[in-house]
Amino acid sequence: MPAAHVDQYDYALPRALIAQEPLAQRADARMLVVDRRSGTLDHRHVRDLPQLLNRGDRVVLNDSRVLPARLVGYRTRTGGKWQGLFLAAGPGGFWQLLAKARGRIAAGDTVTLLDRMARDDSQLVLIAKQEHGVWVARLEPPEDAHQVLERVGRVPLPHYIRRGEMFEADRKNYQTVFARRPGSIAAPTAGLHFTEELLVDLQRHGIGTVWVTLHVGAGTFRPIRSGPIDRHSMQAEWAELAPAAADTLTACRAAGRRTVAVGTTAVRVLETGALSGTLTPFAGPTDLFIHPPYQFRACDALLTNLHLPRTTLLVLVRTFGGDELVRRAYAEAIRERYRFFSYGDAMLVV
Repeated sequence: MPAAHVDQYDYALPRALIAQEPLAQRADARMLVVDRRSGTLDHRHVRDLPQLLNRGDRVVLNDSRVLPARLVGYRTRTGGKWQGLFLAAGPGGFWQLLAKARGRIAAGDTVTLLDRMARDDSQLVLIAKQEHGVWVARLEPPEDAHQVLERVGRVPLPHYIRRGEMFEADRKNYQTVFARRPGSIAAPTAGLHFTEELLVDLQRHGIGTVWVTLHVGAGTFRPIRSGPIDRHSMQAEWAELAPAAADTLTACRAAGRRTVAVGTTAVRVLETGALSGTLTPFAGPTDLFIHPPYQFRACDALLTNLHLPRTTLLVLVRTFGGDELVRRAYAEAIRERYRFFSYGDAMLVV
């Protein structure tokens, strides 16, 4: 059977349905419930989640924290505008980043980073360009990357939200309430719907929470450009499934209860840990790309946002929920004017 073509994962979305702000109350977001057994669609809200799950189910949440990774500055020699996106830091003050500027950027160029008050701060010397457009740069003077980002970094909003221009409120809005392990350059957006009150309500209904980590990188949102989807390669992202989490989820499923992944990142952590057929703890890079005819081993239900066309995230959701059913659900969400993408509404696939 030939692999699906990326064009099969395209759809038309009215621009007005792309959410530019989150709701004042996160859990008030609409939630389209997609039932795989009955093939039915039901319109609910995220706050209804405790009533829709069963006692003993476990909700799996990604606790990665978004870094203030968007960089603004100028080319030191010419004064030309420069923008960057921090990806990672290594020893010796070397950074990996994406960059763009007016004119051609060359190895040896120096960039002056501006803090959030538009004052000169540190400098970056661009060393070499690698694959996927990633630059290696040296920070001068060398300093802990997280300390520098706290001074100069902006919230790394996706381009479809105000062309990436942040408001002060985005510092809180584009972060889950349970974020604790810094490392992501984009939010695990399904988790944005949760409030402290909702987490307490889940516990009150006997529904436990389990924490995993996947630091979201640029590759998660990179579009599939063309051709058969199985030719697309994922960039590796660091993830962890701790032994206690694996033990809890193994016992949950053995008792006939469900593992409910919150977001495609949680799915990829769980399924990476279960590639051997048994859920096994791990910590390290994962480049798992879930596409048909993938057989899920660790996830029973999925809470996720409404994703961009032609992305690995949409491919994962349609693989999990059933291609025709999820297509129908997206058409219904558009017809009912759901809010799409990072600050938008949700879908629960059971």
